[in-house]
Amino acid sequence: MLDGVTLDQMRTFLAAADEGSFSAAGRKLGRAQSVVSQTLANLEGQLGVRLFDRAARLPVLTQAGRALVVEAREVAGRMDAFKARAASLAGGLEPEVSIVVDVLFPMAVLTHAIGDFQHHFPDTTLRIHVEALGAVLAPVLDGRCAFGVMGSLPDAPPELVRERLITLRLVQVAAAGHPLAALPGPLSPEDVAGHVQLVLTDRSPLTQGREFGVFSPRTWRLADMGAKHAFLRAGLGWGGMPWDRVEADLEAGTLVELKMRDAPAGGYLMPMYAAHRADAPPGPAGRWLIERLKDTAEQCPKQD
Repeated sequence: MLDGVTLDQMRTFLAAADEGSFSAAGRKLGRAQSVVSQTLANLEGQLGVRLFDRAARLPVLTQAGRALVVEAREVAGRMDAFKARAASLAGGLEPEVSIVVDVLFPMAVLTHAIGDFQHHFPDTTLRIHVEALGAVLAPVLDGRCAFGVMGSLPDAPPELVRERLITLRLVQVAAAGHPLAALPGPLSPEDVAGHVQLVLTDRSPLTQGREFGVFSPRTWRLADMGAKHAFLRAGLGWGGMPWDRVEADLEAGTLVELKMRDAPAGGYLMPMYAAHRADAPPGPAGRWLIERLKDTAEQCPKQD
């Protein structure tokens, strides 16, 4: 008998409980009082419990009715969410958004934008991959990710559409106790050549045989930004880092910025982009996230 309980019966039950009378529930639902009364009587028969005490002039929820009205509200709420979700999917909203983010992108910008995304699209599953260099492009090119946030690769295939997000300042740093920190700058290629440079490695074959920002013939390769940061602080080498990741270390004196003789006049700057395939643009949720990343990046403190 319980399998025959309908959503209409539960909504009628909720209307009667909320309005305080069967006649008021009927007006709310656009039905006659007799229909409401019969619907609730049938529901009570199916459940095997009395939901309302009808002894007084107005019906009053019984103890069982007060317990079940909570459950009915949850069921009706889930059904409303189900219908809203179905309507969103019918309108083109993605059930899942997968993105890949360059490890150099400011995490504060990313987490802020993702928090807003979660609020606006609570039912959309989000998958985030963090990679470097060519490994950012690979999942976009093969369709595994709706878009990528790229920057550490200076060029991109023509089939990708790029949208500017932010420009990062990169700084060369070493621990305060590292030999390079004691040398007067600007440092020449000869000064740094004898010291291990810590370099992010690419987990994809897209940049095999190519070097980006490598100044020393002695390198250690790391695939993780957190590990590189820890190695730098431990004095195990020197290397480039996004300014926002080492700002606190520079202020505390844990790390020291190394001035390079051949550095560009404005310092090492890296533009970062949202990139997607021209033949597969992001859906509504993905598009919203790109715009939110832009807005959040614009509010990011200037890196000087």
